[in-house]
Amino acid sequence: MSRRLALAGGMLAALLVSSGAVLGHGDVQPQPVNTDGLPPLGETWRDENPYRGNEHAVKIGSSAYNQNCARCHGLEVISGGLAPDLRYLEKGKEGDEWFKERVTHGAIIDGMTKMPVFAGVISQEGLWAIRSYIEAQHVDN
Repeated sequence: MSRRLALAGGMLAALLVSSGAVLGHGDVQPQPVNTDGLPPLGETWRDENPYRGNEHAVKIGSSAYNQNCARCHGLEVISGGLAPDLRYLEKGKEGDEWFKERVTHGAIIDGMTKMPVFAGVISQEGLWAIRSYIEAQHVDN
């Protein structure tokens, strides 16, 4: 009997630990991004990331990414195959153009929304902070 109890307790502990990893992908609803300390950007979208190399933006972007993007693009920007692995997104202006297109227009493939529009839901400052974090995780192909 005590052996069964120990096994059940071990299974319960494993379940509780593994559920944290699942919940770590964040809520389904976009989460607000606190951009305190970043220069405001105004209403007009920038063509290039104005926070490139800004460590504070990377820190904000890390939290924002893990709350809003990780459920599809993977924790720490390591995709599990559901969505593109953003570690390979080009650095600089080319990557900025792709990022801006996706966050402002989303992605609909074969009539299915693969990525929602985040512009207007998350501020431009928050989205460029996410881009800063993604770029800091870059891996060359």
